[in-house]
Formats: sequence, structure tokens, C-alpha cells
Amino acid sequence: MSDPVRARIRAGDPDAFGELYEQYARTVYNHALRLTGDWSTAEEVMADTFFEAWRGREKVEADGGSLKPWLLGLATNKARNARRGTGRRLAFLSRRPAPEAVRDFAEEAAGRVDDARRLAAVQQALGRLRRTEREVLAACVWGGLDYAEAAQALSLPVGTVRSRLSRARTRLLRLTDEQLERGTEPAPARGEVRNGAAFAALPLKEETR
Repeated sequence: MSDPVRARIRAGDPDAFGELYEQYARTVYNHALRLTGDWSTAEEVMADTFFEAWRGREKVEADGGSLKPWLLGLATNKARNARRGTGRRLAFLSRRPAPEAVRDFAEEAAGRVDDARRLAAVQQALGRLRRTEREVLAACVWGGLDYAEAAQALSLPVGTVRSRLSRARTRLLRLTDEQLERGTEPAPARGEVRNGAAFAALPLKEETR
């Protein structure tokens, strides 16, 4: 049975496409930000993604689940091109000023500084990951895609997604620990990037069957 939403998108219904944008624009932007490390570039990637989606709407299959994997796949390709053009790294986030201490809340303030240092280390470590590792982390951990959806988005076999994600998590934890040992200035989270200490440990959404 065909999906009415997909049918409307395929038919070029502007209202349906507007709903698609409202539902996934923030998700696509966050995905692009994590892959490019630059706010303005992420906005361009988001715009290019939806422009490409509109141009390629007739390629949408008549039946299927969420269109998020399709959009994140388009965004991943756009981000690859953007990174080739800009060469910017996610590590720039770690150069933000340190948070001010909270007077009379010494223990809480110390915890915030520790979290900020961890976040800075994670984000510097992200910049040292391979592109393919960042992409699978962005799709599975932050994008919330299951293995099958990530495989669709990245045009990879499911087994490759599983193994690549496992290696990416392991490398990210190791590189983060190395960065902490070397020492890094604390940096607060910004935008949608939050809780850096838990980045590599977040559970993957259960694979649908």
C-alpha cells in the first residue's frame, strides 16, 4: 500500500513538502553541523538538501517508512562537498570561552568545568576521526537512525554500518581520553551539541524488523 505522504511528495504537493521541511529542517541542520563543524555551512547544506529533495521528489518510492533517512543521505552528500570546499573542522567548537564559575555553588561549578573539558576533548577528537566514522556516528547516534535506516542514508550494507559504528565509538573514546591526558581548555556546549561525555556511549535506536 502506498504511503499518502510519499505520494503527495512525489506529486509535488507544496503543502506536503512544507510539512516535510517543518518536520525535518532542524534535524537536517544538526546533522550538517556535526559533519561540517560550521554554522553557516550547515545552513547552506540544509538549504541545498531540501532543494535537492524537491528536485528529486519523483525518485521517492511510493511506499516505505520515514523520509528522514533519505533526507540525511542527501545532507551527508552535500556536507561532503562542503567540507571539500571549506576544510573546516569540528574542533573549532572547543575554542569557545570557558563558562563563568557560579558563586556559592563550588561543587556544581567544578562539575560544569569538568563536563566542559570533556566536551572540548570530545569535539577535538571528532575532528580527528575519519569522514566515514563521523558520518556513521552522526546518522546512528545523533540522527537517531537504526542500522537499516543508516544503511539506506549512507548507501552502505547494514553489516558495514554496524562494524563502522563500533569502530567509530571505540576510536572516539580513545581519542577523547588522549586529548584529556594532553589537556584541553573547557568549552561550553552550543546549539544542539550537548552532553559531550556521553556522545560515544549513547544507545543506538533498536533496529526495526
